[in-house]
Amino acid sequence: MRVFVTGGTGLVGGRLVKKLLERGDQPVVLTRRADVAKEMWGSDVAVVSGDPMQAGTWSESIRECDAVINLVGEGVFNRRWKSWFKQMLVDSRVRSTANVAAALAKEPRNAGGAAKVLVSASAIGIYGSTGDQELTEASPAGDDFLAKLCIDWEKATQPVQQAGVRTVIVRVGVVLDRNGGALKKMLTPFKMFVGGTIGSGKQYVSWIHHADMVGLLLFALDNAQAAGPLNGTAPNPVNNKQFAKALGRAVHRPSFFWTPGFMLRMALGQAANIITTGQRVLPKKALDLGYSFKFPEIDGALKDIFSD
Repeated sequence: MRVFVTGGTGLVGGRLVKKLLERGDQPVVLTRRADVAKEMWGSDVAVVSGDPMQAGTWSESIRECDAVINLVGEGVFNRRWKSWFKQMLVDSRVRSTANVAAALAKEPRNAGGAAKVLVSASAIGIYGSTGDQELTEASPAGDDFLAKLCIDWEKATQPVQQAGVRTVIVRVGVVLDRNGGALKKMLTPFKMFVGGTIGSGKQYVSWIHHADMVGLLLFALDNAQAAGPLNGTAPNPVNNKQFAKALGRAVHRPSFFWTPGFMLRMALGQAANIITTGQRVLPKKALDLGYSFKFPEIDGALKDIFSD
């Protein structure tokens, strides 16, 4: 299968492209950093130079592909959330997805006449802050900044849905990867032997091992029954206190220190709300469709991540 990928040089995207290659697919990666992509994969991957936030000739490459996996989006922990960066978070997701959707909708079927597939990222932030309430794909959206961003992000896929393209929207949780994302931020105090609970410790962490994140994206790509929203989280979310203890065990560090929420907000700004509020999200649809998680429990996931 020839698969067009946006965000292919990112934390999840890089692992996804590698897995596509391993299973014999032909990835076509759209990137603004063509030199980085070529250094990562050499001639094994077709690299298309372009900015998905801007309509351009890059969109012609979608015509030759059977599917699109859209992972583009500025990292929420990359900067403090000043007004210009919040707009970047929106534009890098909504405008980019709209451009990808418009390009795919022009030619929604492959050369054999079969409908193409779009697997597009969203985030569990769509549910807003809901305490310890269990959330599934059927739960309503929230009304804070991240929730509204995700609503618009998902709406940007409507042109391809209307064109008959099977569309799966993967609502990504806290992807656990020692190389970046939230885990890298949370790991810092543990390295300094002052790790532990953040805020009340009662807020839930709806996490997912990076291998299962890639696995779910490929599952959404391959499974003809998958459509609509799909929560990209492990089946056993834990609260922050439990997460801190598991992380301490995994890196052989104490986990009895407490970090007040206001201190994290001083360090990260509004992005700290992702860690201090949390959500209890369950992957009901993935389980119903038969996806088998490699790392359903937090201890096993963290042990694997820090095993090398």
